[in-house]
Amino acid sequence: MELKFQVQTKIQKPIDEVFDAVYNPQKLSGYFTNGGASAPLDEGTTVEWTFADTPGAEIGPFPVNVKEVVKNKSIAFEWEASSGGYNTRVDMTFEETDPGETLVKISESGWKDADKELKDSYGNCMGWSQMLSALKAYTEYGIDLRKGAYKGMYTPEDFDHKQKGSTPSEA
Repeated sequence: MELKFQVQTKIQKPIDEVFDAVYNPQKLSGYFTNGGASAPLDEGTTVEWTFADTPGAEIGPFPVNVKEVVKNKSIAFEWEASSGGYNTRVDMTFEETDPGETLVKISESGWKDADKELKDSYGNCMGWSQMLSALKAYTEYGIDLRKGAYKGMYTPEDFDHKQKGSTPSEA
């Protein structure tokens, strides 16, 4: 069985604004990578994402290897799987469905076929769904839905897969 999923939502903003809110590290850090994103998501680069939901206990950085970028159309990257030792692939697509409305789809694939990886894929599916909701709130209303949502829920050790076998399932 191939482990993969897709989540999606419509955002009531033009495609260039929605794409930039994911591509641009300052904007991405405003609602998702609240510990910072080291650079724009340019094809062929490795960007580091950090999450700072618990003061004094940043989670990351997580290397994001950007594979393909087509402005206002798609972003594809790979990052290390939850159990370590191999990468999963994340594909984001952006489609104008009406003037001022953008459909964003995020899929992730590439987990090994095992019980732990199935569980980890569920966590990432939840995380990408939350990211889309946060993206919508940020681009439409300027609201950071992530602020305070995970405070005290996770520690860096929860995501140190080399020691414990897990990663940022609330990606």
